[in-house]
Amino acid sequence: MGKNNVLAENVLKGDVRATAQLIRRIDDGDREILPALAQIYRHAGNAYIIGFTGSPGVGKSTLVDRIITKFREDGKTVGVLAIDPTSPFSGGAILGDRIRMQRHFLDEDVFIRSLATRGKFGGLTRSTADAIVVLDAMGKDVIIVETVGVGQDEVDIVNNAHTTIVVTVPGMGDDIQAIKAGLMEIGDLFVVNKADREGSNKTVREILFMLQMNDERKRLEGWEPPVVECVATQKIGVDKVYSAILDHKLYLGDRGKNRLERIERSRILSQFMDLFREGLIERALEKIGGEEALDKVVLDIMSRSNDPYRASSEFLDAVMNDGSDSL
Repeated sequence: MGKNNVLAENVLKGDVRATAQLIRRIDDGDREILPALAQIYRHAGNAYIIGFTGSPGVGKSTLVDRIITKFREDGKTVGVLAIDPTSPFSGGAILGDRIRMQRHFLDEDVFIRSLATRGKFGGLTRSTADAIVVLDAMGKDVIIVETVGVGQDEVDIVNNAHTTIVVTVPGMGDDIQAIKAGLMEIGDLFVVNKADREGSNKTVREILFMLQMNDERKRLEGWEPPVVECVATQKIGVDKVYSAILDHKLYLGDRGKNRLERIERSRILSQFMDLFREGLIERALEKIGGEEALDKVVLDIMSRSNDPYRASSEFLDAVMNDGSDSL
């Protein structure tokens, strides 16, 4: 049995070290572990996936910490993927998981891991989908994904989560604008954290007003996203947030089965296309001469002796002709 087979078998047994190793190799972009992922994939598909998104500073990590506690009180095992900003020097996560949700690290039924965004639009990495599969196959009942930020382009969480939670705080006009820009359509639950601040009621009213403007979604899905106030640091309102999550889970299992099917289809399609795209680019680079050829065309574009439009067409022609044509 090969090393990847042993690694996969140990993940299926719930081994923490094997799980951490496999996720690290996923985050490093190691395509040699794809057979291991294929081996465990058939054992996944049982976990409930919850996404938390919101601007930096709104208290997502604290809220996630409290929600983990609630699930553990209900006897559920939890996996957490915290998507952090990428270091421009190392390519790794700037905010390590060691400074997040520290009191859960001694709990063997909670697995927490940080992943780097690596500059990808959408706030999520392609590796996030694979890491979800690993935690799912490991046997976690609930998987929580916390994204780096919020904005019109950062809505990839909806392709990965069954329940998407948008977190904001009072007094952040830009945050409300971001919600207007793209997240009203994907939020299943809106949380106004730090509700002890002035202006909390105003923020709630603004979100409710925007939700009322989106009657089409309510008509199609039959779910009206609740808006919940809380102060996560003081555990105020956390029970209401948790109840709202369970309500949405119940809705998906009952009246929202069509929505659940769309979520699953979107998640699988997104993961498949990302894997396909990566593999295609990798093989294409091999055919046209690898990184050296790529560096040359970049230098040509920089010197204006070529342009990205013609160069990309030339590369495509070379790939389609099995690299037989010279560039």
